[in-house]
Amino acid sequence: MPPSTRRVVVATDDDPLVLASGRTLAPVEVAYETYGRLDDDGGNAVVVCHALTGDARAAGEGGWWRTMVGPGLPVDTDRYFVVSSNLLGGCRGTTGPSSTDPRTGRPYGPDFPLLTLGDLVAVQRRLLAHLGVARLHAAVGGSLGGMQVLQWVIDDPGFIDRAVVVAASSRLSAENIAFSAVGREAITSDPDWHGGRYLEHGTLPRTGLRVARMAAHITYVAAQTLEGKFGRTRRADGPPSLEPDFEVEHYLRHQGEGFVERFDALTYVYLTRMLDYVDPFADPRTAEALRRTRTRFQLTSFDSDWRFDTAQSLRLLEQLRALGVRAEHAELSSPHGHDSFLLTPPGYLDRVRAFLTDPS
Repeated sequence: MPPSTRRVVVATDDDPLVLASGRTLAPVEVAYETYGRLDDDGGNAVVVCHALTGDARAAGEGGWWRTMVGPGLPVDTDRYFVVSSNLLGGCRGTTGPSSTDPRTGRPYGPDFPLLTLGDLVAVQRRLLAHLGVARLHAAVGGSLGGMQVLQWVIDDPGFIDRAVVVAASSRLSAENIAFSAVGREAITSDPDWHGGRYLEHGTLPRTGLRVARMAAHITYVAAQTLEGKFGRTRRADGPPSLEPDFEVEHYLRHQGEGFVERFDALTYVYLTRMLDYVDPFADPRTAEALRRTRTRFQLTSFDSDWRFDTAQSLRLLEQLRALGVRAEHAELSSPHGHDSFLLTPPGYLDRVRAFLTDPS
């Protein structure tokens, strides 16, 4: 972890984390970073929720959302006290499947409990209590991060003033589940998987994880991006070959190989499986909670995002408004596909900034 990333234990044997499944988990350690200073009245706190493969470092060099979070940016660290943490189930400093199971002294592996979005948020709430944050000016997230923001409001309707949900969904489509299934199949079919106990065998399912990332990365970018950047360009002039030849093949392999060096296969399996089951509006308690909230929602989608397309944001908008929640939505033009939420499409950053600073 970067030296500025800190860790804190938020659940102990005396105060374990009770998961939605009823299982308990302890100890639970969280890796997190904070930026800025908490005002005396505590009213300037902002939580940033990361997407599937993010970590605690949101801002600055190496920050996964350095286009959004930092001095003078929409989530302005000169104005707000910003908290960013690695997810429960993660592999970047927060307790997850590769952590040591205190009962056995070995990595949890596949014995780690299945998680829900509510479990992830419960850990974040414990972190905020540790930091002395009693309410939030805003929660901000894209993709899985945006889904966490929605869950935050459901679990504590009075805690957050503003919710920024970007390129997200309230329920995965069959196509989304299918892509995740292919990725998990690649990982679990790797000879070095060992039933998820690869760390005990001193191996890593590198090939499977690389292929999973390659397949997923295709869904994060737009077709026009790949066509404009690579087209049918080949690396060498020669006869057809079974080896990687087209530049787009080398690009995807590079993406996969880099991912293997920084991410854990079981974390990928656990978090993608968790996403498959997300469907908060199927739970009647969601309607009860959202009817009580005063949180304002800003939803943003991108016209080239086919992973979480605009139809999914519009469904969420309709679900929120049907319960009396104040919510607005805009579809923005971007050539970058799902990854647009990490970049700077025209109007995007200004839109978020205006919402966070609007005095109403």
